[in-house]
Amino acid sequence: MSRNIIITGAAGNLGSAVVEKFKREGYHVIALVQPGKDEMVEEADDNYEVDVTDEASVTEFVKEYQLQYAELDALALLVGGFAMGDLENTGRAEIEKMFALNFFSAYNLVRAFFPIMKKQQKGTFLFVGARPALELGKATQTIAYALSKRLVLSLAEILEVETIGTSIQSHVFVPSIIDTPQNREAMPDSDFSKWVSPQEIAESMHFAVNNPALSNMTFKLYGEI
Repeated sequence: MSRNIIITGAAGNLGSAVVEKFKREGYHVIALVQPGKDEMVEEADDNYEVDVTDEASVTEFVKEYQLQYAELDALALLVGGFAMGDLENTGRAEIEKMFALNFFSAYNLVRAFFPIMKKQQKGTFLFVGARPALELGKATQTIAYALSKRLVLSLAEILEVETIGTSIQSHVFVPSIIDTPQNREAMPDSDFSKWVSPQEIAESMHFAVNNPALSNMTFKLYGEI
């Protein structure tokens, strides 16, 4: 029986690295991509256009998943966004945008697939956190981003309680600056060698999924920053 992993944000920099890693390790990779963006991921076994920020869209995908596949081994929740802004300059619109991209993109999938994992009594949720959400002293200039990621951390903690007595795990991966073309363009004078690469995060995710002795871990992938 094949091992199935769903990867949201699969066409992004981190998503592509995670797709490649799990595909190379023999997983059946189901890539979720943004509707209408022509983002099909060639390395994945299957592609689905799903607006993960929309509850109805996720519900329809889960129905299709249950018809097409057996169990779910892992769910990598990689959709997200970033925004600068301190308390005085961050309004409700900015908060709602970050909550949609960073929190509801994960919550909708977790809520939909949680009954499936409970029934099979196993599976792994892979979340992406943020350093400002762990260290609130670093959150003053990224209020909306930090608050949305703080909710992701809280969701992982709640899942830990909900899944006591099962083999369901929830791991959070907290990178500092990820070495992507976009970040290099935005910060051209930085020392890129100190940043964490998407491949390093992908390796950590694969390690977590395949080590059942690990229990609801937070992986701090800060590089040398």
